[in-house]
Amino acid sequence: MPPVHSLAAILVAVIWGLSFVVIKLGVGAVPPLLLCALRFFFAAVPAVFFVPRPKASLGNVVAYGFFLGVAQFGLLFAAIAFGMPASLASLVMQAQVFFTILFAALVMNERPGLYQIAGGLVGFCGLLVIAVPRLSGSGAGPFLMTVAAAAAWAVANIVSKRAGRVDMLGYIVWASLVAPLPLLGLSLLLDGPAQVASALTAMNLGTWGAVAYLAYPTTVFAFGVWAYLLSRHPAATVTPFALLVPVAGILGSALVLGEAMQPVEALGGAVILAGLALNLFGGRVLARQRAL
Repeated sequence: MPPVHSLAAILVAVIWGLSFVVIKLGVGAVPPLLLCALRFFFAAVPAVFFVPRPKASLGNVVAYGFFLGVAQFGLLFAAIAFGMPASLASLVMQAQVFFTILFAALVMNERPGLYQIAGGLVGFCGLLVIAVPRLSGSGAGPFLMTVAAAAAWAVANIVSKRAGRVDMLGYIVWASLVAPLPLLGLSLLLDGPAQVASALTAMNLGTWGAVAYLAYPTTVFAFGVWAYLLSRHPAATVTPFALLVPVAGILGSALVLGEAMQPVEALGGAVILAGLALNLFGGRVLARQRAL
């Protein structure tokens, strides 16, 4: 990618990484699906009244809004509320890289290169290192929910690629309209009307600040830039930058939440980042060696 696109991808990764800290703080005060509904409501309103509808099919916009808002973030917010550490969630969510490359190969005939395949396999081994100790006991549910959220993110990536080169601001804003009502309905069903009403009336400035961060820089800006990059570059080129998300997520969680990663989790994270490095730079190094 051009350097400016690479820098944009890195900025998105930092914004997303810090969002895991904000989610952890937010679900401590608001039911997770309600918080998620508020996020997408304010991402869409009032912008939807001023931003033209994108030139993508209605079905595509609805599908993207569902897989991004309801499936991905509904699962992620619930997993963090049920005990998934923010730092570890930011790491496990990067399974979306491997899912996206796989789905792009199956659905869009995008064939990853040798180093992209090798990088994906290395990164997958890192996820296994983290997963094995967590697949028993109370940590299994939140962990598996986070993996499912990563798969939903990958589907959303493919849906956005199939939309083609459209106005990405409009695409994100209009897709955000899809999520609030299903998420609110699920929250009313699972948490009960009384708890939802109590949470809404008890929200303070800090909680509203969390909603604003999740709605605007995290959703409208970051996902708009991400979808723009995916529409112009192969998925196997763009998605590995998301492996930088845990760097910001882990540092932010340590500084703000006081979370410390276990040695096995740190080892798995290092293996995942090694897969990113192999994915991004392996082919370039080989090409330079051949040129010499």
